[in-house]
Amino acid sequence: MIHITDDQFSDFIDQALASLPGEHVKNIQNVAILVQEDPTLEQRQQLQLRNDQTLFGLYEGVPLSQRQGNQPLFPDRITLFKGPLSEGVGFEGELLERIRHTLWHEIGHYYGLDHKRIHELEQ
Repeated sequence: MIHITDDQFSDFIDQALASLPGEHVKNIQNVAILVQEDPTLEQRQQLQLRNDQTLFGLYEGVPLSQRQGNQPLFPDRITLFKGPLSEGVGFEGELLERIRHTLWHEIGHYYGLDHKRIHELEQ
């Protein structure tokens, strides 16, 4: 596990976003990217996670594919969990790639993609 400051973690998020395909990032609207140290008990319960399961990121909102032209009043949220993302990482480049992968995954949910389709697109 590496230890980085919150500012460094935010810089990694910016770098990860900049490295994602432009069309996916530039079309995101009304989405807040947040950082928490760890998922809350409520978040873990909502997702029905077991104690041995790790959560790196979470998309909360109404996916674009389900909006039917309606815009929500509040922004959707993508939360990245600094603690789990940093665990088991040996160097900064590995953490950056884990953040990038997690952002891609959560952005996929923003667009309404399920896990199967997100993994297919990663290939």
